Amino acid sequence: MLQRTPATSPWIEHVWDATGIAVNGQYPDREPQLVRDDGKTAVYLVGGLQVSLHADECESYYYNLVSETPRAYVVAHATDDNDRPQPFCVSMSFDEAHAYLEGDDRIFAVEVPPELYRWTEQFVIANYFPQKKLKRKLRDWSADTTGESPA
Repeated sequence: MLQRTPATSPWIEHVWDATGIAVNGQYPDREPQLVRDDGKTAVYLVGGLQVSLHADECESYYYNLVSETPRAYVVAHATDDNDRPQPFCVSMSFDEAHAYLEGDDRIFAVEVPPELYRWTEQFVIANYFPQKKLKRKLRDWSADTTGESPA
């Protein structure tokens, strides 16, 4: 669900935000469909978005799930049409969302629906094996008598 609200800034007309996601929606079209418009606030439904989980992102999923406020990240391209964002995927990984953000995409953090939380949790339980963190041994650099800098 995308929501357009009036902006409080004189430089922009309105602000876009994602207000939530629905799991197993029956609306497969990615073109936003107007659901409600009261003259100030407009709400659009965008369907057809997929969530893909990858084993190499399990650590990020894990820390998201155990955080105080787990989030799903709606990733969207900004469009020329009145700056309306065009969502193209949903991620449960903060790291993946951050990578998209560095590529000039827009990221909206929304509450995780219970079904998505449980599905991600099952994936993490089946695929996440935390690596034991090892401390590096410190080397006494003052004892180095060769006069060469370490590379």
